[in-house]
Amino acid sequence: MNSLPTRAAIAALVLAAMPAQAQTQTQIPSVSDLPAPSEREGMTLERAGAEIFFNVSGPDDGEGTDTIVLLHGYPLSGALFSRVVGTLDDTHRVVTIDHRGYGNSTIPYPVAAPGVYAEDALAVLDEIGVDEAFVGGMSMGGPIMFRMYEIRPDLFRGMIAIDTNHMAAGPIERGIWRGAEDALLTEEDVSAIIPFLIPNMLTGRARTGDEAVAEDYLTTVMEQASLDGAIGGARALANRPDFTETLRDSDVPLLAIVGLEDTVYPVAISQVMVDLVANGEIAVIDGASHAAVFEEAEAVVSVMTDWMENIE
Repeated sequence: MNSLPTRAAIAALVLAAMPAQAQTQTQIPSVSDLPAPSEREGMTLERAGAEIFFNVSGPDDGEGTDTIVLLHGYPLSGALFSRVVGTLDDTHRVVTIDHRGYGNSTIPYPVAAPGVYAEDALAVLDEIGVDEAFVGGMSMGGPIMFRMYEIRPDLFRGMIAIDTNHMAAGPIERGIWRGAEDALLTEEDVSAIIPFLIPNMLTGRARTGDEAVAEDYLTTVMEQASLDGAIGGARALANRPDFTETLRDSDVPLLAIVGLEDTVYPVAISQVMVDLVANGEIAVIDGASHAAVFEEAEAVVSVMTDWMENIE
């Protein structure tokens, strides 16, 4: 049985992450400087009745250039990573994907499991000729990443698990997602679930005063999701399989990044993931909740960059 970290252990993890964050100088755009989520530039791939929107930035994927693939959570889009892409793509080729039904992607009908999103992402990578990459998944993006690994383990240089969960949804969480689906079916509007989701995405500090622009931006991102996309995502989260054995049997490095104040998938879950793999590290991001990659972008991009530099 994997032991859960104590408060003292969590504090030590936060302190251990701080020197790494300081090592990489980053220039992170403020939220107010970001383009509107719907105005992001990119390309689309038609697959299985959907148009999958994706963006590729950074150097061409030539010799010595690593690719990073970033998979967003529910019910967001690739816009979630807007604050980190501009730094990561100075030295890496960065691919962000809007899952079907989210952001600038379309969907013909709701999905039922994360595997559909995984197959979409793999099709995008095939389309642009990526045969090796670091793959990162935030929240729902984690199960998508784990399913991608089951299908194409040869693709992975490493996994970056960002505020996510490798386990199947338990009874309480499954009930939450079924409740979200019911609300969406009843109200027929994605706005029905946003008031529940936003307080779990960001710390109170990021939702008040001058910093409320973060809440406004992520609200706009969520509002761009289609009704069928949001219904499918709720089903996928409720029905996701357990990936414990997938991680235990994996042979690639794993970095778990988690906000110290994440109450959706807390630090303890990330620590269990790290304990399951042969080569795992954890970085606890102080001052961040579930959307740590957006709220504390500078700390997250520094941790990611330093970790990737040490992967052979």
